[in-house]
Amino acid sequence: MQEWYSIYWFSLSALQKFEWANEYYFYLFTLIPLLFFLKWVFTSQRKKYLTLSLGKIETQYSLFNWLRYLIPVFFVLGISALILAIARPQLQNINNEKYTEGIDIALGIDISESMLANDLNPNRLDAAKNIAKDFISGRDNDRIALVAFAGETSTLSPLTTDYAMLKETLTGLNTSLIKTSGTAIGLALASCINKLRDVPGKSKVVILISDGDNTTGEIDPNIALELAKIFGIRIYSIAIGKNNSTEKIDEATLKNLAKGANGMFFRAADNQTLSQIFNQINTLEKTKFKDTSIRDVSDYYYIYLNWSIVFFLIAFFLKNTFLGNLLKD
Repeated sequence: MQEWYSIYWFSLSALQKFEWANEYYFYLFTLIPLLFFLKWVFTSQRKKYLTLSLGKIETQYSLFNWLRYLIPVFFVLGISALILAIARPQLQNINNEKYTEGIDIALGIDISESMLANDLNPNRLDAAKNIAKDFISGRDNDRIALVAFAGETSTLSPLTTDYAMLKETLTGLNTSLIKTSGTAIGLALASCINKLRDVPGKSKVVILISDGDNTTGEIDPNIALELAKIFGIRIYSIAIGKNNSTEKIDEATLKNLAKGANGMFFRAADNQTLSQIFNQINTLEKTKFKDTSIRDVSDYYYIYLNWSIVFFLIAFFLKNTFLGNLLKD
């Protein structure tokens, strides 16, 4: 950047770069010739001229006669610089940044003994783990918490964007982690809500994967559902497994939770369907992109204000020398 006293600031290229906050002040330039015209009209009427022939002295005096115009020239330059200053020249640096508004997801996975059924390949739990890992790989800047549940719950991870750690945790997940038998869906949902309730923002989601109805736990699913509504948390529930002669997947609780919390219920009877469900959730809850403009405005009026003061001082100085006397003649 040039110093303020550089004549660069009066070049056409410099002036064209500016955006002028008060450009209507440029109309003041039209008043400059008008002021000089009025001055000439009023002063010419009062002046009386005496013509003398002084030979060489007349030639020398002619040079001083031209020098006396320096005073109005610097005065005009001062006014011009002042007009440029009050027109407020600015340079703007605009940074367009894209940033992600991350979604906070609490993923609850049933690890009860029934999840070892092999109606999905190799079994329900491993199928859920593998699809969940693919789902995590497809996220971008979203925070994910992991909760395992059976008759009790266990927090495997708080909200984090450490996807490698999340996938490693899922890999090691097994039914022996929780000794209490049963399926505590209400307790699991409450635990997921607890991970999300104090998180700012509107994009908060619980994904529950289970193969059964709520059979145990201290918290009723309906109470947990009311908590989800209060904290603005959406619920996607997935009933995993096939119905057969010995077992029928109870979908009622999971359906009710999804419907009541503005989410969706899915039925996964095989690996392909389970994968499609996660792909659909991924589409529904895809990270949103927002454009922001950071507008950095720098004012440069002080440069022309400084120049204006300099020009006025020069004009004042010259007026108090012999050139000022010549101007009166």
